[in-house]
Amino acid sequence: MPEEILVYQCSPTMAGIKTGNLFTAPNEDKERFTREIREINRVLVPKGLRLVPLKYTAKYVLLYMYRIEDLKNDLNNSVARSILAEMDYPLISSDLCVAELAKRLKFNDSFPHEIGLFLGYPPEDVAGFIVNKGKGEKMTGVWKVYCNEEAAKNKFDSFKKCRGAYLKAYHCDRSIDRLIVSCS
Repeated sequence: MPEEILVYQCSPTMAGIKTGNLFTAPNEDKERFTREIREINRVLVPKGLRLVPLKYTAKYVLLYMYRIEDLKNDLNNSVARSILAEMDYPLISSDLCVAELAKRLKFNDSFPHEIGLFLGYPPEDVAGFIVNKGKGEKMTGVWKVYCNEEAAKNKFDSFKKCRGAYLKAYHCDRSIDRLIVSCS
């Protein structure tokens, strides 16, 4: 998998301003792809990030890059815990929640709306999306916003600026290792 895909899709997560990113990549050879993910994780994990395949299909792989500690914190939010508990997620650990999410993606045709909690979306907006069945949002950007429009707009702008800056830096240096902000 070309590193440029990671930079384009995951720069806000790499920069530490977003919990996680979800994206697809072509699935040409599952064994080779799995080796590539292991190699990428050798760079990511020491810096507090992880890349996991959530779902394989004949044509693509759905990938999830996330900040390990940020996800733990996000899933400990009371609104997030309530949503996940209602949906019978194993709240023992964030790792088990990610495994449950992967299982739901693998065995269901529909997309689980709680996935926003794994991406760093505000839990109130995820709850709003679920309750309103994806309708009646105040604005749409990276996610559908039901609560704090101004904060969401600022986040959307920061994600866009981050992607531009990271792509520019990547094209100058060609190293994702140097682009990742380590967890402190």
